[in-house]
Amino acid sequence: MKIKVEIQEKIYEVTIQDIHARPVIAEVDGVQYQLWPEEKADTLPVASAVQSAPVAAPAAEPAPAPRKAVAAGANTLNAPLPGTIVAINVREGESVEEGQELLTLEAMKMKNEIRADRAGVVARIHVSEGDLVKHGEALISWQG
Repeated sequence: MKIKVEIQEKIYEVTIQDIHARPVIAEVDGVQYQLWPEEKADTLPVASAVQSAPVAAPAAEPAPAPRKAVAAGANTLNAPLPGTIVAINVREGESVEEGQELLTLEAMKMKNEIRADRAGVVARIHVSEGDLVKHGEALISWQG
């Protein structure tokens, strides 16, 4: 499937291999990217807030240690793809703005900046540098 996407007044032609696959593979200007859409019952899929990593050969990742569950209804930012936490740029109790870089997640040798999708105060950081995380795993919870 080919679609045209406008970003900052520039039009890109995007080729999507299989919209139902996870991750969705999209090709832009000859470079392939993995996208992990968030699916909600009432809306169209929306790509996660992350710089997409170019596709590389799949590599086996060790299973991460189990973490404590996050309370239902908490305002939580979840991992948009599996990988390793290589940097945490905020502290608990810190105020953050929408779009601010919170942490860096490395996946397939690509570093992905994970940014706040809304403003608030960091209530809890659920991961540490060096942690392996699964897709959808809680990274940071906040108030506000």
